Amino acid sequence: MDPVLSSKPRFHLDLWLCFTIQNLILDVGRPVAMLVFPADWIPLNRPGVAEYLHLLYNIITPLILLKMLERSPRKLPLLAIQLGIISVVIGSTLQFVADAITRRLLLIGYQLHLSVRENPVIQTLKTSSLIEAFELLFYFDGTLGHLMWYVPLFLVLFLFFSGSFSRRKQEEKMPPAGWMLLTPNAAYYWFLITEGQTFILFIFTLFAMTATVMHQRRRGFVPDSNGLFMLYSFCAALLLVAVWVVCLWDDGVLRKKHPGLIYVPQPRAVYTLLLQNYSWT
Repeated sequence: MDPVLSSKPRFHLDLWLCFTIQNLILDVGRPVAMLVFPADWIPLNRPGVAEYLHLLYNIITPLILLKMLERSPRKLPLLAIQLGIISVVIGSTLQFVADAITRRLLLIGYQLHLSVRENPVIQTLKTSSLIEAFELLFYFDGTLGHLMWYVPLFLVLFLFFSGSFSRRKQEEKMPPAGWMLLTPNAAYYWFLITEGQTFILFIFTLFAMTATVMHQRRRGFVPDSNGLFMLYSFCAALLLVAVWVVCLWDDGVLRKKHPGLIYVPQPRAVYTLLLQNYSWT
């Protein structure tokens, strides 16, 4: 049997429902929890609600990714799977620690739309090595942690997509449940791209998915319901990102924060910029 052909293609509602709900609650919900729950509700030297959500995310996400790989007709060597899952856990843990410290910095006036050295809170430090320590912290958060977290994540998504094809005569439409999950799933990808600064990874994954569709069509295969769901979700997320960038295109402060050709402002940086006179609860 062809490695991308499933004898009975079906929409994995349980998988996509768990994937979407846990991402929205445990990942997107973290910055929301920082805003909703009072800062003094839990002592600052102990984990808060956002940290517990992040901890649950670090546990549940690898299990969902493993389930995706289990259901994909395309199989990876066991060593590659183990290294990928370990990388996701380490990367998300690096961000877990960095986010916890960042939250405490926000409470004393740190502004995410400014670089580390431009922040008034950091400029009050007398020792330059302390500033470099904070720069290292944000390097672990925004660069190394994101690479170790998101590269395996997008690879798993692409691997699952590459196995979601059926023969042209079995061409399927996306079920109603898929359409219901499309908007929240696309919204999560938007969050992943903007807050996680993963636009390059995302766009390369989308290009690879499109190229796979073109290649499989020439062989007589078309995306099944799972493949359509992923493809439509990625396209909808790209549209959301385009609208987001256009709305903030002329902001000079965010432009300085995100220099270069790829300009995708972070939502939390937009929040601290637009509401910088308000306290971060």
